[in-house]
Amino acid sequence: MSSVVGIDVGNASSKIGVARARGVDVIANEVSNRATPSLVSFGQKARALGEAAATAQTSNFKNTVGSLKRLVGRTFQDPEVQKVEKNFINAELVDAKGEVGVKVRLAGEEHVFSATQLLAMYLGKLRDTTSKELGGAGVSDVVLSTPLWFTNAQRRAYLDAAEIAGLNPLRLLNDTTATALGYGITKTDLPEADNPRNVVFCDIGHSSYQVAVVSFSKGQLTVLGTAADRNFGGRDFDRALLLHFANEFKGKYKIDVLSSPKATFRLAAGCERLKKVLSANALAPLNVENLMEDIDASSQLKREEFEQLISPLLERITVPLEAALTQSGLTKDQIDSIEMVGGSSRVPALKERISAFFGKPLSFTSNQDEAVARGCTLACAVLSPVFKVREFSIHDATPYSIKVTWDKAADVPDEDTELVVFQPNNPIPSTKILTFYRKDNFDLEAHYASPDQIPEGINPWIGKFSIKGVTPNAEGDHSIVKVKARLNLHGVLNFESAYTVEEVEKEEEVPVSDPAAMDTDADNKDAAAAAPKTEVRKVKKLQRKADLTIVSGFTGGKDAALVAGMKETEGQLYSNDKLVIDTEDRKNALEEMIYDQRSKLDDRYKLFVTAEEKDKYLAALNAQEEWLYSDEGEDATKSAYVERIESLQKIGGPIQFREKEFQERPKAASALREAINKYMEMAQGGDEQYSHISDDDKQKVIEKCATVAKWLDDGLYKQSELPKNADPKIVSADMLKKKDEISFFCHPMYHEQGQAARRHHPGTTPAKDDKKDASAEADKGDGPSEMDVD
Repeated sequence: MSSVVGIDVGNASSKIGVARARGVDVIANEVSNRATPSLVSFGQKARALGEAAATAQTSNFKNTVGSLKRLVGRTFQDPEVQKVEKNFINAELVDAKGEVGVKVRLAGEEHVFSATQLLAMYLGKLRDTTSKELGGAGVSDVVLSTPLWFTNAQRRAYLDAAEIAGLNPLRLLNDTTATALGYGITKTDLPEADNPRNVVFCDIGHSSYQVAVVSFSKGQLTVLGTAADRNFGGRDFDRALLLHFANEFKGKYKIDVLSSPKATFRLAAGCERLKKVLSANALAPLNVENLMEDIDASSQLKREEFEQLISPLLERITVPLEAALTQSGLTKDQIDSIEMVGGSSRVPALKERISAFFGKPLSFTSNQDEAVARGCTLACAVLSPVFKVREFSIHDATPYSIKVTWDKAADVPDEDTELVVFQPNNPIPSTKILTFYRKDNFDLEAHYASPDQIPEGINPWIGKFSIKGVTPNAEGDHSIVKVKARLNLHGVLNFESAYTVEEVEKEEEVPVSDPAAMDTDADNKDAAAAAPKTEVRKVKKLQRKADLTIVSGFTGGKDAALVAGMKETEGQLYSNDKLVIDTEDRKNALEEMIYDQRSKLDDRYKLFVTAEEKDKYLAALNAQEEWLYSDEGEDATKSAYVERIESLQKIGGPIQFREKEFQERPKAASALREAINKYMEMAQGGDEQYSHISDDDKQKVIEKCATVAKWLDDGLYKQSELPKNADPKIVSADMLKKKDEISFFCHPMYHEQGQAARRHHPGTTPAKDDKKDASAEADKGDGPSEMDVD
């Protein structure tokens, strides 16, 4: 069965939702956390991703990269990257073939990775975490969350990253839309479409603040308006605290924290902890050990002081609310509920101001941290055939207007040269047909109509689309060219097809009025209504004639060859990571084996080892320990560790086997004796139910059981004559094999007895196997299983 997975790709951490029959589970990672840090770290041997990267970050922060989704689809020269993102990334930002990237050291060598590659690495980690949770099942189809303010270039880069990671995104879903889906699909009391319930969703996350006004009615949601502040979130509050304490410590301890990247990182971590404490307390302490120059820095802050520090941010809190309301065409009085999600929505000052803006209490019915992941998972379940989910339609919207421009045809002087094809708040998905009159090939270019609305530094030029194969029509005049523009489920613009049409005359029946018919009585009226008159006329119709070729070029998206190259690079890195992990595992296994076996020689194995064997095994263990902690052993290959484990196993294996056999032999002997006694009693007991068995067959059973019993007694007697440190004469595996021999030998007798019993008692039926029944019931339905979303 294919998996149904939704991933909330967060700036600080990500959550993974998995659909199951009982609903959506947000799964835990390898350290049992439901949130996985959105970090990629590059070490001396391999990469560290997620939790491992968070652990490595403290000592390797210059080679650890966060803010992955903030970089993807952007250029190094992007002003927002230079002014904003540089403040939150310790790695060196560089240009990576037209996209922003990082320069890091991996395995002692310098490498440059693009933002798309970094995101792909991280998505691969989330894929593996999900696969492990699903018992090793492959993970392909997913729904990924994106900020609602993402542009075409950023969305295309996201899709490229997913492809490199081996994922198949069924949909890129806006964060607020995912939250709205999780909210609405569980509601059984939604009103009819003529009186919808209007809800505002405020998502204040780690790096951005998003607002959506959504109307709900039975079986559907419609996004009425959206707005966002792209640089308003938890990290901005942390930065305000960082600058405050850096300035305080400059006077208090005479240290310049901001001059040291390591000290800045440590203080930022302390500021984040303080902020979280202030959400629930009026006063919070700050303690940072060994901040710099062996100084343990400490301070404290009141909530009022914190709110004063972030007052410039608080003044911006109502701007997205007003913009989203304006776009929706609703007033505050028409809003039924304000739902708060996102980690930073816990800050009391934000809650107070949003509540005051609407004049209503806020609602926290959705899980603030996991609402987006749950919504994405439900969206994946809706799109997947695996689960049957309550029917619920999503009418999402694009935040930006898109226009198409073209060069004027030489012989059409009054032709327009541009058209806004998709207005702000245009539904997603959506298709528009553009009509042109051309005699030869022509180009179209797509742009954002309002460049000031998109993120600063993002190129408003979306792409160029060349329409090829256009020729004059049969009369040598302009051909009518139709071009299909589509905003798909991902919110990505594509020109899907182009074709020519021609006018043709067709005979069709069309209704006509009868001038002779007079409105004289009801009978005439009824007759006219029952049988309207028609006649056959020739009408002009547009008929598709020939398909044309579209050659496309986009910003943000990468060509297939480049993506293929990145996939190959990722595959090599993944293989290297696995080899390093496996090597470390075998190294640890060798170390564990040395300590474990050495301690057991004087304890558990004491009675099962000769003095000579003990001396030899101890010498081998000590020699391997000495090698393990040498320079050679510290950085050896996987095969070297495996070889040394096997060499120790050759010496210690017989000792371990003796001890194991001492424990297992009585159990195996008991099981074998039980089988012997069972079949001997069956053959000798004279029970009527075995009367159908011939005397010859019974004698064969008796002889077989006697032979095996003698073999067992002889073997156990010989074993009792041996010391415990001698190799055993009879082993448990042989006893269990003999037990199986007896069962197989006597099975025909059981079978025949069962058949005979049914012949003598034809009305009886064998007892049903409950497990088989349950399996059969499950197999009855080949369709999707019902999913509980309540």
